[in-house]
Amino acid sequence: MLGVPSRSRRMQAGNPDSQEAGTLPGGLRWWTKSYVNGAASNLLTTLVTFPIYKTIFRQQLHVVMVQEALRQLHKEGLSKFYRGVLPPLLAKTVQGTVLFGTYDTVLHWISPQATLNGPQSLYHCSLAGMLSGFIEALVLTPCERVQNVLQDSRKDARLPTIRSILQEFNSYGVGKRLKLGYYRGLFPIIFRNGLGSALYFSFKDPIRDALSEKGLPNGLSSFVSGSVNGMGLSLLLYPLSVLITNMQTQVGGEVRSTGHTFRALWESRQGRVSLLYRGGSLVIFRSCITWGLTTAIYESLKGRSGGRN
Repeated sequence: MLGVPSRSRRMQAGNPDSQEAGTLPGGLRWWTKSYVNGAASNLLTTLVTFPIYKTIFRQQLHVVMVQEALRQLHKEGLSKFYRGVLPPLLAKTVQGTVLFGTYDTVLHWISPQATLNGPQSLYHCSLAGMLSGFIEALVLTPCERVQNVLQDSRKDARLPTIRSILQEFNSYGVGKRLKLGYYRGLFPIIFRNGLGSALYFSFKDPIRDALSEKGLPNGLSSFVSGSVNGMGLSLLLYPLSVLITNMQTQVGGEVRSTGHTFRALWESRQGRVSLLYRGGSLVIFRSCITWGLTTAIYESLKGRSGGRN
């Protein structure tokens, strides 16, 4: 029968307007939808998991048990419990936009034959993930810096608000404004985000697909895939997160090298891995929920918008 060819036949014919070329109904490309879907998934997840994050932050900074961290937060009262929520809420929303959006965009650039449903090579996934992690670090390091200073109770008197922190950073000279202010601790952040994103995107889909083949519903398989990824990556990169927290809570003074800062941190933890991993139990719990929810929500939104499954 003559007429307009079907979508599948246009895809097979290699039509540049087909979904195989990355086009969704309405002329949008599948990788442009990733920016919106990533933002929405991270926004919702952050609202749920912020209390857990703040408890972990206190453990990392003050080397205390869960009970002591909770006692500190309880003592400060409900009015300060969500103090510092705005920077991570904005940062995580932007993080989802940048991380998932740039990943699919870079993947499309380095693998032009990428299709909506076609499997991608491990090399392309890891490379796109690493580059998206680098971009994420460059965009979001200032937000993470402000967030860490804001949540350090030792800075309450001197730097009680976001505005006061920004005024402090802007009082530095142009060069020091970046080095001492907004981008303090940049190198370990780039390393952490690049490696973490590369591993996450390399194993997210294979784990999900393996679970789906076992009969698990799509939403549950995506949640478990994200949870397993989040747990493994958090444990692997946890020492780097502790290092970054300690570097970024410092205001003013001399900027020490990453190696020097880690040696000082190791000595402050009495050379014990158990103290370096203080807060690790909550990290596992938080990461399971955070990345499980983020992955499940993102995959659901992507499926609804016609993205790759």
